[in-house]
Amino acid sequence: MSTAFDPPAPPPGARLCALDDIPAPGAKEFDFKDGQKWFAMFVVRDAGDVRGYVNICPHAGRPLNYGPDAFLTPDKTHILCAAHGAVFQIDDGMCIAGPCLGRRLIPFPVSIKAGDVIVAAPQMKPR
Repeated sequence: MSTAFDPPAPPPGARLCALDDIPAPGAKEFDFKDGQKWFAMFVVRDAGDVRGYVNICPHAGRPLNYGPDAFLTPDKTHILCAAHGAVFQIDDGMCIAGPCLGRRLIPFPVSIKAGDVIVAAPQMKPR
């Protein structure tokens, strides 16, 4: 079973980590490789909830972080692209400042189950 993402992306139900492995607030990155194919994502934990995003800035197409698990602004209230300073809302990935203003990060479905962060089934949008 695969997701709508590249083949190395983990399938729905896959365990990513224990919830306690991500500081609150904080973020954790995950990289998946299959031969030459690569999928990078991160999970942000904020106020008891988690949100997943593909680790690609919509402005430059490069990873957002400057170091391991370093995705948040110093006050930990927003996601920050280290390359060009774009600032994104945690809850919906909307860019609110910087070169990609008005664009969004690509969401990746995650949820919490029995104290673990897992890949959730993609949400179907009604027509």
